[in-house]
Amino acid sequence: MTYFGFLAVFILSPILVLSIVGVWERPKGKPINQSRIVIAIGIHIILALLYTTPWDNYLVATGVWFYNPRLVSGIVLGYVPIEEYIFFLLETLFVGLWWQIVARRITLLQDFKPSERLRWGLFIISTLIWLCSAFVFLSHGKPITYLSIILFWAIPPMIPQLAFGADILWHQRRLLAWTILPMGLYLSFADSLAIASGTWTISPAKSTGFFIDKLPLEEGVFFFVTVTLISFGITLLLAIESQSRWMEIKKTFKRSSARMSN
Repeated sequence: MTYFGFLAVFILSPILVLSIVGVWERPKGKPINQSRIVIAIGIHIILALLYTTPWDNYLVATGVWFYNPRLVSGIVLGYVPIEEYIFFLLETLFVGLWWQIVARRITLLQDFKPSERLRWGLFIISTLIWLCSAFVFLSHGKPITYLSIILFWAIPPMIPQLAFGADILWHQRRLLAWTILPMGLYLSFADSLAIASGTWTISPAKSTGFFIDKLPLEEGVFFFVTVTLISFGITLLLAIESQSRWMEIKKTFKRSSARMSN
């Protein structure tokens, strides 16, 4: 299976279906402003491209994963084929469209309860996990190289998300669960088929060797954390609670600046 064939069958096809559903479906209840959804998805597409490009080039350059040159177009930017960059963009769009479909069907929980304890607790836990992954990554432990690199790369953007709105994300847990679980499972399944067909390969020497059927553990972790990052980000950008919290932060910052200037 060529990489473009993989994109067409497993990513583009469902994107087209979700796009049609999104256009023709009438939202139930109070609809989310469509332009804000488009902007939120667009922001995450740009962030995905900028943040993932150097990381993915590092993986290919160091042999953590590699692709079959006969199954890609031959257009390579850095160390990575053009199809991989397209995948960054399409995965983000795919998850964003699915988030929109789910958001129209989920009845949001009422009575939001802010929790600084939850925000600080998850901030500390995620920071500790990142420090552990950084230690493992920098110690060059080969069998766990890929897993440690995934966590080393994925957790930094998750830390501010949790620090800002872990309680908001918990309040929206039904929306997030119905977004993350189906998307993570679907993309992991599609990835296992691509690996089985030889489209790309994960280095046995730099991975744990644990498989879920034919899926390397690290690939499952990768897709679940990327879907989580996208889902967290879109949810926080569009949540009403985020808007009021951001206004409070701005007011606090202005008061602090005024005191310092005086």
